[in-house]
Amino acid sequence: MLRALRGTPAERELPLHVWALDAKGELAGGLVGHTWTTWLHVTYLWVDAPHRGSGLGSRLLAEAEHKARGERACTDVRLETWDFQAPDFYRKQGYEVVCVIPDYPPGVTEYTLTKRLLPGA
Repeated sequence: MLRALRGTPAERELPLHVWALDAKGELAGGLVGHTWTTWLHVTYLWVDAPHRGSGLGSRLLAEAEHKARGERACTDVRLETWDFQAPDFYRKQGYEVVCVIPDYPPGVTEYTLTKRLLPGA
């Protein structure tokens, strides 16, 4: 009998979403991603305009990392962003640029960033 090894296509992706509501109960921001093997992949992270600059984006990211590390035994995170979005934000959160694709799409640079999730952090 063959058993699926961690990191094989047979291992399922599991959604990981984190939402933040404001004092009125309205959506203020969120993170959409998934885990696969020992990785969290952040697909979208956004904060609604009135809540930007409040630290909400950092808290959403930290909560997703916490859930991925604790509940799903993830050891790393990866995400993509463009030069007009948030590469500096992610660097401040401890992410490292591992890939740069200039002109993707034309006139824009795409960055892939990763972060090691330390145990107990």
